[in-house]
Amino acid sequence: MSKSIENPPQNVASSPPGAGDGQQPERMAKTLKPRWVFAIALGSAVGWGAFILPTDWLAMGGPLGTLAGFSIGAGLMLVIAVSYGFLIRTFPVSGGELAYALIGYGRVHAFFAGWFLTLGYVCIVALNASALALLFRKIMPSVIEQGYLYTVAGWDVYLPEIIISVTALVVFAVLNIRGTALSGRVQYWACVLMIIAVAAIIVSVIASPTTHFGNMSPALPDGVSPVAAIIAIVAIAPWAFIGFDNVPQAAEEFDFSPSKALRLIVLAIVTAAALYMAMIVSVSMAEPWQALANSGSAWGTADAVTGVIGGSGLLLLAIAITMGVSTGLNGFYVSASRVLMAMGRAQMIPPIFARLHSKHKTPYVGIIAVLIVCLISPWFGRAALTWVVDMSSIGVTIAYLYTCLCAFRIFRPTHEARDPKALPGMYSTTKKVLSGVGAVIAIVFMLLLLIPGSPGALGPQSLIALAVWIVIGVVFFLSRIRHNRKLTDHQVDRLVFGDDRPAVTRFSERAQLRREGRLSTDG
Repeated sequence: MSKSIENPPQNVASSPPGAGDGQQPERMAKTLKPRWVFAIALGSAVGWGAFILPTDWLAMGGPLGTLAGFSIGAGLMLVIAVSYGFLIRTFPVSGGELAYALIGYGRVHAFFAGWFLTLGYVCIVALNASALALLFRKIMPSVIEQGYLYTVAGWDVYLPEIIISVTALVVFAVLNIRGTALSGRVQYWACVLMIIAVAAIIVSVIASPTTHFGNMSPALPDGVSPVAAIIAIVAIAPWAFIGFDNVPQAAEEFDFSPSKALRLIVLAIVTAAALYMAMIVSVSMAEPWQALANSGSAWGTADAVTGVIGGSGLLLLAIAITMGVSTGLNGFYVSASRVLMAMGRAQMIPPIFARLHSKHKTPYVGIIAVLIVCLISPWFGRAALTWVVDMSSIGVTIAYLYTCLCAFRIFRPTHEARDPKALPGMYSTTKKVLSGVGAVIAIVFMLLLLIPGSPGALGPQSLIALAVWIVIGVVFFLSRIRHNRKLTDHQVDRLVFGDDRPAVTRFSERAQLRREGRLSTDG
């Protein structure tokens, strides 16, 4: 049996019943280059928030708390990334966290990991589409605020906004259907433009004779302790860095060794943190940050930047936001469709989701499904949309947790007796500890979202939306349970991984063998 599943076979003999023509699901073409994968991770992590919300973050944590909070948040994400790097290298298949939950805890856990991950990714696609409309509303309010339709949750909905969001959703759906290589190239160059725009902004602000570091004083908001300021920012870290977890969704399509994935993820997290902090420094240096945070401006970032470098600053911000939103749309279309494809392969949802486009070889059914769901969102207005999107962090945090728990279960202490069927890199006390710490971090993030009164607590509307999604998931799961019982675990493994999983990851079978005395306790 293979020690890792680096090249799943196209066809495996004992296909499960109901698997189409009896063959394994068609595997994705290996077309993604390292720089494109890096761009998927970075572009998905850095979106509209980096350019719209710095004044809000400064109001919460001040310059010191905000910069320290983002640094610590990035560090926590790097701990979680260790587990991702190992599992991507060992199991480079589409589905990522769904596959990891399947390995570690079985099909029921895999379904709910995939269900919550789909929620998170689809919500972010919808949010990015609405962010593009919001950008136009802020830059050209007289044009966009025409054709008033109605008000939802205090947000006025205008026809031009809906047209912009719908157009963006359709364009990026078509882009993704037409091929992974095309969307990868677009993602890469959009990230390059975003980085150039941010670099130009911070260099211009620092070089301006009207700015100085004294504007960053005081370091903290009045009456807020350093610890409280930092925790308030760290609480949003899962949201701020969501995106590096898109890498495992595309692992099946790497045209390079999956062992490089960890380096790409680390580089993406560090670069994302640098971009966030560059915008925070730019805003807090441009003018006294407390006055800016208390001004009540609809877009304090634009006020600060244009106050220093004029109209060119607004142009640079517009470029950065457009690229950030576009890369988010593209990246999460990629990820959401791959999760749906993996669920379709495992027949947790209708197998049609596993079907690839006859010409472009992309999971077009999943892409179209994401498009259809997201086309509903612009009609409800951004305020109502944020209720749903706020809970998307829960979905991604659950994915973090399953990934770290799976890695923790596989890793063994360095001094332990070697299993002859061990996976490469499996014996590492350090990595086992880091995966355990990563699981604790994920649990803490989840508690910050669910405990009332915590800095990142979800509002009542978001909790109601979360409950509705859970109920829908339970109904969906129960509707497929009779069919899924016909599939053995080995058959599901072959559908998801293209092969039987390595023996050392068959935890329930090994536990049974230990009980029967047919496997040593250290094996």
